[in-house]
Amino acid sequence: MTSRQSCIYLGQSLADYGFKDGHPFGPQRHDAFQAELLNQGLDQQLVIQQPVMAAADRIKLFHTDDYIEKVFDYSKLGTGYLDGGDTPSFVGMYEAAGHVAGSVTDAVDRIMKGEFRRAFSPIAGLHHARRHVAAGFCVFNDCGIAIEYLRAQYGIKRVAYIDIDAHHGDGVFYSFEDDADLLFADIHQDGRTLYPGTGFAEETGKGNAEGTKLNIPVPPHANDAVFESVWPQVEAYLENGQPEFILLQCGADSIEGDPITNMAFSPASHAHAARSLRDIAERHCEGRMLAMGGGGYNHDNIARGWTAVVAEMV
Repeated sequence: MTSRQSCIYLGQSLADYGFKDGHPFGPQRHDAFQAELLNQGLDQQLVIQQPVMAAADRIKLFHTDDYIEKVFDYSKLGTGYLDGGDTPSFVGMYEAAGHVAGSVTDAVDRIMKGEFRRAFSPIAGLHHARRHVAAGFCVFNDCGIAIEYLRAQYGIKRVAYIDIDAHHGDGVFYSFEDDADLLFADIHQDGRTLYPGTGFAEETGKGNAEGTKLNIPVPPHANDAVFESVWPQVEAYLENGQPEFILLQCGADSIEGDPITNMAFSPASHAHAARSLRDIAERHCEGRMLAMGGGGYNHDNIARGWTAVVAEMV
């Protein structure tokens, strides 16, 4: 194992995942984070990896053939929407989304083979896409792909997915709602006040998985004190569940000042989550932890929130 125990994925192929014409999920998000990472010297404490394009068979672990073909076709045309109006197509979209998914599964490989204990990919955590359709700026759901890949490639059943993005991770939740082995904990702005309108506390799983999922909606303007009051629920849930691998979706749109959400966390909450999960990973899963940037549309918040996560991981 390298003396540096964490790696990070940076590069133009990831920055290319962004929508044009003033769309909130623009291509500048990657660069804003990278500039602050370098400014803080955190790049000296980890290994920078180049983005990796996902092979089609990895994308197919989560998404349907028909949907993947649609993304490929729309990517060549560069016009129209993949969904009802949030996720416009652009030329090269298939390749950009493929690099998001591929970098995440490459990180899984490196962690599982012992090259690193932890990894971070800033342009990742596209948690709204369903198996058959895009949603909420998300083309391929790299979170879901990572879960399926851990199982198919490495036989890891007890994957823990933790999400602190302002928006509920509905694409992950409903895809694994009846899966008792998938540990799911999500702190998000109440669905009655924010897209996608889901993730209520009583949504705890279905069928054999009923009672196995943890949704924690918080009111608009919830601050660090609210985060600190609910986070122990997540810790207790994970300690009881004893995961074999931890995924963190650390969307920066839950930080105060985001233009499309109403939450008021500070980067301290993101640091707290990362530090806590790092320690749980050390206790239960040989340190294996992968963090994905997720949402966030205020570039200063992205820079501060994600570097706070990385600082705890290194």
